[in-house]
Amino acid sequence: MKKQNTPIAVRAGSMEFLKVNDSPWDWRDLYHWVLSLSWPRFILAGLGNYLALNLVFATAYWLRADCISEMRPGSFSDAFFFSMETLATVGYGHMHPVTLYGHVVVSLEIMAGVFITAVITGVIFVRFSRPTARVIFSDKLVIAPFDGKPALAFRVANGRHQSMVEAHFCLMLHRDEMTAEGDDARRFYTLKLTFDRLILFPAALTLRHVIDESSPLFGVTREQLEASHSRFMASVTGVDTVIPAPMQSQHDYHWRDVRFGEQFVDIYSPGRDGRYTVDYGRLHETETVG
Repeated sequence: MKKQNTPIAVRAGSMEFLKVNDSPWDWRDLYHWVLSLSWPRFILAGLGNYLALNLVFATAYWLRADCISEMRPGSFSDAFFFSMETLATVGYGHMHPVTLYGHVVVSLEIMAGVFITAVITGVIFVRFSRPTARVIFSDKLVIAPFDGKPALAFRVANGRHQSMVEAHFCLMLHRDEMTAEGDDARRFYTLKLTFDRLILFPAALTLRHVIDESSPLFGVTREQLEASHSRFMASVTGVDTVIPAPMQSQHDYHWRDVRFGEQFVDIYSPGRDGRYTVDYGRLHETETVG
């Protein structure tokens, strides 16, 4: 495809990238583009294409009004509604083709209707059957002591009412650093968590990265995070037990989202019957470390 200088916006969490000198469109990306549309845009696109196709065939019938029995000459509304009936293969019988031209156009529209119905049915099925994770991430990161050492922590919660299984958690840091040649480079670090896998993920968890001598955050200050334009990327992958199918969710944090000297409040309270109450309304709440 021919490249152009018009920027193409690509979002990754809260970050946005503008691609230039790239191919803006490839017909092989049509399926992916349709699946990536939001539901309102998908519905509008479907209705727009359906209306456009009917207008094309209605125009063909209107140009030769004598090709359809009992269609009023010059009536575009008759041609349009006959097109809709034909495209849906309804065939009420009031109007029908009477010339070779009419039979050819009707045959083409019926074939188009069968093809479009199959494609739309498949796309809608994929959109409904595609698994999506409902994982809630805390709106901030906190740094507070944990087992005698400072630890970076964030909270994740399962937003569905069924437990996720084989959950895997990941946290990455990326920041600007100076190379040995004196150039700026963006470095990426995987931050080791105290645990990164769970067989069952039913409710909420606090995940921590201990900041020891081996951590890229060892001795870091808020000013250093700002100067290096630090960002953090968190992800959760797991298997939905209802479908079942793998799913993934991610969230990114800016250096401004890091809170020093704070910790998350406790949201679990045990009951006398052995069950635990989890307060999702306090997922993002923190308190100052005493």
